[in-house]
Amino acid sequence: MIALIKRFYLHKRFFYALFGIAFLFLLSNWIEFLFVASSLLLFGFCILVVVDAIVLFSNSHIKAKRIAADKFSNSDENEILIRIENRSKLSLQLEIIDEIPVQFQKRDFQLTLQILPKEERMHSYQLVPKQRGEYVFGNLNIYAFTKIALVKKRYQFANEQMVKVYPSFIQMKKYDFLAQSNKLSEYGFKKIRRIGHTLEFEQIKEYVVGDDVRTINWKATAKQRALMVNQYQDEKSQPIYNLIDKGRVMKMPFEGLSLLDYAINSTLAFSNVALKKNDKVGMMDFSNEIGKIIAAQQKKTHLNVISERLYNIETDFLVSDFSKLYTYVKRKINQRSLLMLYTNFEHIAAMRRELPYLRAIAKKHMLVVIFFENTELDKLQHIQTNQLRDVYEKTIAGSFAYDKRLMVDELKNNGIQTILTKPKDLSINTINKYLEIKAKGIL
Repeated sequence: MIALIKRFYLHKRFFYALFGIAFLFLLSNWIEFLFVASSLLLFGFCILVVVDAIVLFSNSHIKAKRIAADKFSNSDENEILIRIENRSKLSLQLEIIDEIPVQFQKRDFQLTLQILPKEERMHSYQLVPKQRGEYVFGNLNIYAFTKIALVKKRYQFANEQMVKVYPSFIQMKKYDFLAQSNKLSEYGFKKIRRIGHTLEFEQIKEYVVGDDVRTINWKATAKQRALMVNQYQDEKSQPIYNLIDKGRVMKMPFEGLSLLDYAINSTLAFSNVALKKNDKVGMMDFSNEIGKIIAAQQKKTHLNVISERLYNIETDFLVSDFSKLYTYVKRKINQRSLLMLYTNFEHIAAMRRELPYLRAIAKKHMLVVIFFENTELDKLQHIQTNQLRDVYEKTIAGSFAYDKRLMVDELKNNGIQTILTKPKDLSINTINKYLEIKAKGIL
């Protein structure tokens, strides 16, 4: 009996009807004949509630299950399916309340649908996580009611489930597909003209129409008495490292996602493209101390190793020590490599403080410093200045944007490649820079 009571709920229509009857009883103080009508309505209402409850609780039977992937992709839409089966002969209205993880802070989540007798339906909704980690779903609650809609019967399915939110593998797959398509420019990829030859010689072969005459090998031609040319291929197995600053400057949020998470998503997408290009990819994170380094490798399973490491990176809100980064890179990365450094500088003085270490790293390696435009300040530059305060804010925002451009110029003058990007364009711009370096053969 107690279990039955716990499943018994009243629909909001019950309260509306009861309030209407109570209002008629109130009016009957001045209009006498309304008292009899109100009494009859109350009696009929009580009978209707009892009938609705008996029909609902004796005939309805619902089964349901939530279906979600074990892994979610950070900052992307992830689909959750709810499979519902009506095993009764009643047509039912359903209110679905799924206990979604607390990280979403969504207290009004509710789905409504109608299900016919003996029907099985799939219903879906999307969630967009904004941080990595473990997300726990609670129970799946379904409230069923008939067309009379005075009482509801609750079904609760103990469908607790934990999912892990990983760096954006959906974004990674998208860029993997685009990198192999012929429509790169539509999505922001640049077509970069290949300059000269890469350094990796493949073979000597006989000349055919269309071969570059600059590759003719005259010694082999004289020996074979036929026109022979050198054949080159893209240089492969070049070591590439993603260096991720996890200091406090990377905690700044833009569109619900921190700069650190933008860098992590970009690292995964970029690493996948580089591995497809047969280069070796590794990574390390740093702040006031150096984190774990993953040596550059070319194995097919290496992307899983990088993904697992990226999943666990969190900022420690400390000031990053670039001197330790320089010392560690010098000691651990002996072969000339492409280093993609994800960090952020809001003031030119902060960049100049770290410039000696960046310049020292760039002497031995191809260093690309990646930092971010402050898109919130960019909005201030385009507001209408109707008040003096707006003028001050617009001037300060322009000054910060100008400092960013100065940083780019100063880094380039010191032989350091740079990417200044909006957070949302980070992955595209990083892959573009990589393809540009490969095409120019400057690694």
